Amino acid sequence: MSFDSSYKEYTSVAEKIVKAQKIVERLRKKNPDISPVIITGRKLTTTWWGKSWNDNLESYSDYAYRIDRGRSYIRHGAVLDLKLTQGRISALVQGSAKKPYQVNISIQPLSKDNWEAITCECAGKIESLQELISGKFPIALSELFTAKGKGLFPTPKEMIIECSCPDWANMCKHVAATMYGVGARLDDDPSLFFILRNVNIEDLLSDTISKKTETLLGKSKVKSRRIIEDTDISGMFGIEMETGN
Repeated sequence: MSFDSSYKEYTSVAEKIVKAQKIVERLRKKNPDISPVIITGRKLTTTWWGKSWNDNLESYSDYAYRIDRGRSYIRHGAVLDLKLTQGRISALVQGSAKKPYQVNISIQPLSKDNWEAITCECAGKIESLQELISGKFPIALSELFTAKGKGLFPTPKEMIIECSCPDWANMCKHVAATMYGVGARLDDDPSLFFILRNVNIEDLLSDTISKKTETLLGKSKVKSRRIIEDTDISGMFGIEMETGN
């Protein structure tokens, strides 16, 4: 009986995770700033921003190929390093080869027209930065943010994807793992999303803050008028008005 020499021995998820951790330790000796993606729970993401990033990724047929393998890779720690900067995602992903593959993804800035339309629609509807970061805003804004082609999340046409692996597919499993890694990273720090898309997060709050300031000033003026009125009345009648304390 003969055996196919191309057969690969099964490796469990636990073994893959341990292997990835050892590789990270070796890489960290040369680069202390290395930032691996580690998934600890059953879900890849838990926050609104992380989930919405992954939902956007999975909603495009352009990304359907290799997407399942990407989920598997991210779960067993294959994304050894991931960095998000303005308009750019870079990662090291461990594949079948001994040396990790380099993934680079360039993302166009959010268009000026889209951003202006979004900020206008958000006027006065987001109470605080914490509310925005935690994803606790009206459903209408959630739908606005995730609208294909008009929302905050990038379309395939807005990305230039590169991977050093020999796979011919635009969305290879290493790129897919990287993209899922971004979702996990947004769980930790949603503000990175706005850096990635090259827009100012405070633009979504400026009108709200302005309206709150006007309201507070208005109330202050009303209170001042009441104090003046009380003072005038006490002078007219020669009596002391009760302050209500």
